[in-house]
Amino acid sequence: MIERFFFNILTDDVARSKSFYIELLDMHLHFDSDWFVILKPDEKSNVEFGIIDQNSPVAPDSVQRVAGGIYPTFVVKDANVIHTRAVDLGTKILEAPTDMFYGQRRLLVGDPNGFTVDISSPTATL
Repeated sequence: MIERFFFNILTDDVARSKSFYIELLDMHLHFDSDWFVILKPDEKSNVEFGIIDQNSPVAPDSVQRVAGGIYPTFVVKDANVIHTRAVDLGTKILEAPTDMFYGQRRLLVGDPNGFTVDISSPTATL
């Protein structure tokens, strides 16, 4: 059975990526090194987001290139608040907050590594 799950992204600048996600999403540092970082919404959360140096021997050869067809989604209380923060931080806005047919308000931003990041908040009770 699964005891833990987290999503990793590869980067050529761990410190820059760490700062981006901490500042934009108020994430907290759970583990910190120069080649690998784990961020969490808070210490008690089971949600974990990893950032790995793409040149680390830990990063599998098969993923040491730009990934396609994947993007992380962070569900937040209010995507509009994150949009304002993203603009203030100079983050690349790929899609301004938009109400989607499935009951979410979605904001798409570009992270420092070229990844599309989906930041959504509920607009309806599902």
